[in-house]
Amino acid sequence: MNVPRQGAASLPSERLLRILSAALALAGIGVATYIAIAEAGGSAPVCLAGGEGCATVAASDYSELAGINVAVMGIVGYVAIGAAALVRGDAGRFAGFLLALAGFGFSAYLTYLELFVIDAICQWCVASAVLMTLLLAVNAARALVYAGAELLDADPEH
Repeated sequence: MNVPRQGAASLPSERLLRILSAALALAGIGVATYIAIAEAGGSAPVCLAGGEGCATVAASDYSELAGINVAVMGIVGYVAIGAAALVRGDAGRFAGFLLALAGFGFSAYLTYLELFVIDAICQWCVASAVLMTLLLAVNAARALVYAGAELLDADPEH
């Protein structure tokens, strides 16, 4: 039984946060895999809202970093965050938080490039950025509220 810090009674249980993190990571894997498969086939993800934003972003020099498609990097990141959701205790909490923080930072950088350098928006990239933002929020809550919960469980005064 993980007891949250005092005043956290209105927050979701750590179990629910772990499930949310895993579900969001799975959705992220789906989005990033779709982007990677579309680009590997020599085309671009289909913009469901219309327009050429996805094609423009996919054709840009920024769709790869050190020769690796950024969508593939996204898949790896989402898998790592999903794995952290499966790990109990502070190791899983802080790994999930740090991975989500790094993913959020990278997504923010890519969004900056879309808006101010490439001058095109890919809705699939936006979806990935939203998922990563949600993952940061969920994993931050898990890490900050439940850090050291096992110590509280072992403390006879709590």
